[in-house]
Amino acid sequence: MKLWQKETSTNQQVDAFTVGQDREMDLHLAAFDVLGSLAHTQMLESIGLMSAEDFKNVKAELKNIYLQIQKGEFVIEEGVEDVHSQVELLLTKKLGEAGKKIHSGRSRNDQVLVDLKLFFRHQIQEMVHSVKALFDLLTQLAEEHKEKLMPGYTHLQIAMPSSFGLWFGAYAESLIDDLELMLAAYKICNKNPLGSAAGYGSSFPLNRSLTTQLLGFDTLNYNVVYAQMGRGKTERILSQAMSSIAATLNKLAMDACLFMNQNFGFISFPDELTTGSSIMPHKKNPDVWELIRGRSNQLQALPNQIMLLTTNLPSGYHRDMQLQKETLFPAFQNLMACLDMSKLMLENIRIKADILKDSKYQHLFSVEEVNKLVLEGMPFREAYKKVGMDIEAGNFGGDYEIKHSHEGSIGNLELKNVERLMDKVIENFDFASVERAIGRLLA
Repeated sequence: MKLWQKETSTNQQVDAFTVGQDREMDLHLAAFDVLGSLAHTQMLESIGLMSAEDFKNVKAELKNIYLQIQKGEFVIEEGVEDVHSQVELLLTKKLGEAGKKIHSGRSRNDQVLVDLKLFFRHQIQEMVHSVKALFDLLTQLAEEHKEKLMPGYTHLQIAMPSSFGLWFGAYAESLIDDLELMLAAYKICNKNPLGSAAGYGSSFPLNRSLTTQLLGFDTLNYNVVYAQMGRGKTERILSQAMSSIAATLNKLAMDACLFMNQNFGFISFPDELTTGSSIMPHKKNPDVWELIRGRSNQLQALPNQIMLLTTNLPSGYHRDMQLQKETLFPAFQNLMACLDMSKLMLENIRIKADILKDSKYQHLFSVEEVNKLVLEGMPFREAYKKVGMDIEAGNFGGDYEIKHSHEGSIGNLELKNVERLMDKVIENFDFASVERAIGRLLA
């Protein structure tokens, strides 16, 4: 079944090529297609294009289909082109003429647009919850290990004293900025394209504000041409936000791989979270972190893939856009897996104590000594020169007390303020208002 089909059948080879993986991808959209249809049919009834009786029956059957989807019982039958066709087919089989009325005033173009925006909105909510869980763990670890010192590096050379509190806290704060980007993507996803039809509106007196309210969108994509132009742009902006989270995980994974290395030896993990070698009995490989590193690199390439799919397209709908599903949908699962596995690994991390007692770190405190001399009245350049000459002469070493107290330093991590920043970003998503709207729609 094809919504556009008349009397002529499509060549089977053409059909297979044009449909591609769309049936498999569309299963992700099934629940959201039903939500869009619930809102659209309620709007049709409000403007007199569907009788109250027909709407009552269509609504009840759409809710039954939604329940099937939630139970995992929904399938797109062989020969049915996509999820939109399958839902309409089920309605028509059950309700006859009433099922044929649901497509009035919309096109598959705006139907898939609203499905995608609802789906993206839902995926963003899941990603934000997972990021927040990882953030909470990182701030907990930062507080727990704030007194444990470690070497800091620049150019991969021993530089200055750091701490595990600083290390964990840095990644926590990085996730805040990542969610600022995700918030921008969410705002773009949370605009209603329904009613733009094929991209040029409709002669029906559609009430687009009503469907916006029913689906919990913040506002409309007002211009119907832009609503269609937003496809591709929305995906690109969302993928950029996802790639930002991936970049944070990538750097964390690389640090973990380095710090597990015996030449560093700062951290370790239980044997059950590492893998071995087929011939080297002593090996405990960081395969989880390596795969997080690799997957997050793939995710960082995602915006370019999306951009190249849609570059040089004029306004209006083009079938190229279908391919974005195959690129973006698996990326959601990849990012969620990376977030979940990062959390699992960090929940089981073991921190080595007294790292800086190793003699190779004695020069780590050179800046502390320079600062100490400056505080005693010596000009900075003189103090720098003196400490440098002491190092060259082999006269520098000993124990040094760390006295960093300014905001964000070893002695003052400002974790409460960091947590407040995260809470403020999370609040701006306002997921609760969306949940209330969807709850009312399904009631």
